[in-house]
Amino acid sequence: MRKITIAILALIVVAMLIPVGFSGEVNSVVVTYGEATHANSNYKSTVDSFFTNQAHVDLNSAESKIISASDVNKISTGITGKTYSSNQILSSALLDLNDNDNLEVSVDKSKITTITGDMYISALKSAGITKGHVYVTSPVTATGESALAGIMNSYEAATDVEIPESVKEAATDEIYTQAEVVNNSGVDADKLSKLVDDVKQEVSSDNVTDHNTIVNIINNYVQNNNINITNTDIENLADSIEQVQNVQGDVNYYKDQVSDFMGSDFLNTTSDNQSFIDGILNWIRSLVGGI
Repeated sequence: MRKITIAILALIVVAMLIPVGFSGEVNSVVVTYGEATHANSNYKSTVDSFFTNQAHVDLNSAESKIISASDVNKISTGITGKTYSSNQILSSALLDLNDNDNLEVSVDKSKITTITGDMYISALKSAGITKGHVYVTSPVTATGESALAGIMNSYEAATDVEIPESVKEAATDEIYTQAEVVNNSGVDADKLSKLVDDVKQEVSSDNVTDHNTIVNIINNYVQNNNINITNTDIENLADSIEQVQNVQGDVNYYKDQVSDFMGSDFLNTTSDNQSFIDGILNWIRSLVGGI
């Protein structure tokens, strides 16, 4: 009788120690709809079809949020001076953290005209985000700039950890700056994204914070890769990359806050946890076998 009691208590302990994600109860799929898309049933249906076909998830069990013009303007106004009306917020995104070994972004290129998957990845990495599969689309053609606000909101909803405003602003500025350079210079978006990513890595590795030094690094990459952009665009890129570098303290704070959650709750179980759980279960089996 005593062995049975111990076994029952052990099972209770195991249930308390197993991460919530292990039970399959954590909702790790979040959809953010631009408010113009959500307000139009045909638009929403188009977006939902894309997400269902591409991500192969049940949207009925996913958490959903609406991204309003005010959500976007709160960040974008201070960066570009632009404000958006409700009917302009069309881009929508789905975040699936079940697929979180690496960061991947799938963009509906038939609808998103300016921002590429690599641009989103670069901006998200600037915010300290390195895991999850993101899908981005729109019911009609859109630049895709406003989707970043929804993507970051999705990560906040999924992890219950807020991204610092300074980090959001730096990531958003990076997206808007790249979009502006593409429009101004007609440079290939993928080449530009790679340039920005390479420069950011060098700046981070060498801990560069001086604006002129960043400009020189960009100039070297531009010349070595035969990329044709104006001096004004180079200055703007340098400003953007400098801003990303200056918020690294906030980025590291966010990464520390979210790392435990991303590393356990959204994985089936860690190897250490699994070994621990297996050990207890084997012990329980030995107790029951001896009764």
